[in-house]
Amino acid sequence: MHCYGDLVSYLSCGMILSGLGQLVHHRKTQTSYGRHMMVLSPPAKTVPVRLAWFLQEMPAFLIPLLLMLTVHKPSSTGKYLLLGTFCMHYFQRTFVYSLLTRGRPFPCSTMVLAGLFCSLNGFLQGHYLLHCAQFDDEWSADYRFKTGLVLFYIGMAINVHSDFILHNLRKPGEVVYKIPKGGLFEYVSGANYLGEIVEWFGYAVATWSLPALSFALFSLCFIGPRAYHHHRFYKEKFKNYPKLRKALIPFIF
Repeated sequence: MHCYGDLVSYLSCGMILSGLGQLVHHRKTQTSYGRHMMVLSPPAKTVPVRLAWFLQEMPAFLIPLLLMLTVHKPSSTGKYLLLGTFCMHYFQRTFVYSLLTRGRPFPCSTMVLAGLFCSLNGFLQGHYLLHCAQFDDEWSADYRFKTGLVLFYIGMAINVHSDFILHNLRKPGEVVYKIPKGGLFEYVSGANYLGEIVEWFGYAVATWSLPALSFALFSLCFIGPRAYHHHRFYKEKFKNYPKLRKALIPFIF
């Protein structure tokens, strides 16, 4: 398969613009799932939450793997390591997070849109790395590559650990909300979101590419406001919520 450079550029720029649009749109309201689910009339069609997360995250894991089959000549080890890093995140989201998560049924429309985004992003990141990226043999020794991967793994550790804390807040069958404690939740309400944002900016540094940067910016614009709304939710619901805890960035915001 040839590199479709113009398509990669258009998709990357479109993702950035879409992220900015999400940032503006979500200043006052949030995408309707989880605690921010709106009551609609007639009621929205929903999917069990575990099935929804599994189906919507799967394309971002599966599509890059399928794209690897289109590579007729071996690529550099660095390319496979970077793409494997991307797939590792979505393997965890597809086969671990989705099976452990608890929550309300997921709106079908939200699941479909998320699945389409994951499909598009999986293609963009996979195609760029396998068919467009030009890494020399020394790239894996470059400080950007090493620093980016370290940031990615730190972010993923924060994200997984924070999800573990949230998962264990409630007993099976409980529907009440509780104040998360431990880890970076001692400093921010959106510790899981902070971890994921660090992940994707680390990935952008490691690949040093527009597609990865566009995804990192989209993630910041989409889940950054969600962390803020979670923070506001906790403060309104719990009078004893820690006053020094911030929304997303420790000690700052």
